[in-house]
Amino acid sequence: MLAYLRKQMQSALEARAALKTELDSVLTAPTAEKRNPTDDEAKAFEEKRAAVKAKDAEIEELRAKIADLEEDEKREQRAAEILAEHRQAGERRERVTVTNEPETYRKGGQQSYFRDLYRATEKGDRAAIERLQRNDREVMEKRAVTTTDGSMGEFVPPLWMVNDYVALARAGRVAADRIRHQPLPAGTDSISLPKVATGTAVAEQAAQNTAVQNTDATLTSVTASVATIAGQQVVPQQLLDQSPINVDDILLADLAADYAVKLDTFVLTNNAANKRGLLNVSGINAITYTDATPTVAELYPKGADGIQLIHTNRLMPADTHLMHPRRWAWMTAALDTAGRPLVVPSANMPQNALAAMEGVNSEGFVGTWHGLPVYVDPNIPTNLGAGTNEDRIITLRADDVILFEGSPRAEVFRETKADQLSVLLRFFNYAALHSERYPKSIAVISGTGLIAPTF
Repeated sequence: MLAYLRKQMQSALEARAALKTELDSVLTAPTAEKRNPTDDEAKAFEEKRAAVKAKDAEIEELRAKIADLEEDEKREQRAAEILAEHRQAGERRERVTVTNEPETYRKGGQQSYFRDLYRATEKGDRAAIERLQRNDREVMEKRAVTTTDGSMGEFVPPLWMVNDYVALARAGRVAADRIRHQPLPAGTDSISLPKVATGTAVAEQAAQNTAVQNTDATLTSVTASVATIAGQQVVPQQLLDQSPINVDDILLADLAADYAVKLDTFVLTNNAANKRGLLNVSGINAITYTDATPTVAELYPKGADGIQLIHTNRLMPADTHLMHPRRWAWMTAALDTAGRPLVVPSANMPQNALAAMEGVNSEGFVGTWHGLPVYVDPNIPTNLGAGTNEDRIITLRADDVILFEGSPRAEVFRETKADQLSVLLRFFNYAALHSERYPKSIAVISGTGLIAPTF
């Protein structure tokens, strides 16, 4: 029960964080526009504020229940320690062999096993403790039983620790969290941004009182369509009613985890008009690394090339490397001709390192390469190229890519499946990706040099 309540507390805290985000988003537009909230915005603010207060009350109630159970747990632990102490004291006594004496806890006898167990643990009753110890010896010396079914095994049922269930391992949303974020505006299915296609111009005036340079700018636009990322799960009402844990919480949490994976994949590899992922933007800086026997030393200048292409074509600095965990692991395994690692912890103050490790992580920030932070993302595909075994390295100026994301919604519907006594769980959100604002802000290394590494 304590583990169950702690999971409920975690869910409640996460729900409160989501409500607080929604509360803050209500005031985003009035704050940006420097105006008072409209009546609808004020009403929405009060509703969200009331929801946060209600969630706080729920959290406080859970906290009190958890505190009570933790006290009970401490008392049980103390009772077990007392019992163990008395048992050890009994074991030091001379062993008594039970022969033809009646069993201590025989049917119809005067002694109760459970009463003695209570007295021993709660009262420290020495006579009860001695009877329990004698019963242990009787069982060991006179009975040949096992935990096999048919030989007392039915009294040893399997234990299902449902509160400590094993969740499905899923990747996070590294790339999606690295790029620039903005809340998704309401009431639209696309977001368009004006873009200067060709600019104005200046030139040296030929002579005084002569015409100066006159070049008209031309404009175009880039559009990001709003995508819906959603999932559902139908469960029987009986499962929700009879399970000792909140199955709907588990399934909705799993839907949310898969949403994170799909959103990250949307940012990386989506290939639809006005929804291009980083790897499919037209006009990016493309670097090819072709090598049948690739090495980290040969890859190094390719990374530098990607950086300089962004500097040259975007005229602004790159700030991020994204790569698959296997690529970073391959780099950390590389040695120089003297057998020294080329990627080492920064604490070692290397003199010949090609990169530096800051942490050992399966995803997220792991170190630096060419002076830029490296983020590993398991959602970067590893089945690309002619041999379907290549991954990619992405270098970019992350602030040039904008992800518009709404507030995720987790919902439960009992009515839609009422005719079959089922419940529908649904999780969804809206997102739009502006990856084509500055294609030259992105550089991608590809080729046979990035096939599956060997160690």
